[in-house]
Amino acid sequence: MSHARDEFAAGLGRLAKEPGTRDVFRAFNALHEAALHDGALTRREKELIAVAIAVATHCEGCIAWHVGGALDAGAERAEVAEAVGVAVMMGGGPATYYGSHALGYLDEDAPVSG
Repeated sequence: MSHARDEFAAGLGRLAKEPGTRDVFRAFNALHEAALHDGALTRREKELIAVAIAVATHCEGCIAWHVGGALDAGAERAEVAEAVGVAVMMGGGPATYYGSHALGYLDEDAPVSG
């Protein structure tokens, strides 16, 4: 798991414990799980979509989280990389910066073998 994903998970843990944010976080977590549940699209496909959206919207923690989530759901390295490419196409110049970060997390979680 990437360092950024660990940091993001720690921040989510704080939100889950803090009395002022606990109920909101629980509701968000339920939304997150409902959105990623297998349906017409598999969790793997939805995580790949989330990677692309995270890159296009410049959400650093989301990028790390969903790169790992896509891999955990069975995505191949090449699929994650292609999702990053779609995000760059949709997000333009700023997405190239965040797309390179996504590839860095991919390198941490699924190094190129060989």
